[in-house]
Amino acid sequence: MKILVAVKRVIDYNVQVRVKEDGTGVVTDNVKMSTNPPDDNAIEEAVKIKEAGKAAEIVAVTVGEEKAQETVRKALAVGADRGIHIKVDGIVEPLAVSKILQKIADKEKPDLIFMGKQAIDDDCNQTGQMLAALLNWPQATFASKIEVKDKMLEVTREVDEGLETIEVNVPAIVTCDLRLNEPRYASLPNIMKAKKKPIEQINSSDLGIDTKPRIEQIKVEEPPKRKAGIKVANVAELVEKLKNEAKVI
Repeated sequence: MKILVAVKRVIDYNVQVRVKEDGTGVVTDNVKMSTNPPDDNAIEEAVKIKEAGKAAEIVAVTVGEEKAQETVRKALAVGADRGIHIKVDGIVEPLAVSKILQKIADKEKPDLIFMGKQAIDDDCNQTGQMLAALLNWPQATFASKIEVKDKMLEVTREVDEGLETIEVNVPAIVTCDLRLNEPRYASLPNIMKAKKKPIEQINSSDLGIDTKPRIEQIKVEEPPKRKAGIKVANVAELVEKLKNEAKVI
């Protein structure tokens, strides 16, 4: 079994995001970047499946600028066997990413494609679903538990009502939830070994995919600042304010 894992380079989740003064986007210069957190879960699950003897190869793929290759290197350091970097400058929307991944899937012929349920920068939650439609493969989204069976996956997924367990035939698309596992840290020896693992670079233009954005971003603004809370001296004052000012009781 071959597993293809899609990873994305985003602003690190510990960084306070700042809007550019001209409102054209967010500041990314000299800002710490890292792998999209749910994508780390996708990599970890693929490695666990391989360690269990149920997968023979893991291929990490990313779409983005030159520096996005760092994200692939991290995946290689935690257990992926080789990487693919699709070079694209500028913003790449989910539909374009899905079409690129479709081309890579046609070339690599994976049995499974893993990715995070959504990216923390655009929060779109669209790429996995679009890719499933383009490939006409079954999909299991928001996976919090995955069990590999013979030519089939049993996936427990997060839904509004709680948990839902489904079975999907292989090949399939799986988008991974943060509850799926605890991603491992890359050890120094594995980081050094990852430098010797191959990364294939492909220009998006060579795939014949139009990556021009279809959505025009007019302006980016920070959310309004929250007003300071009100301190009360006792429970009686709290009840009085909730009843007469907030009018919630």
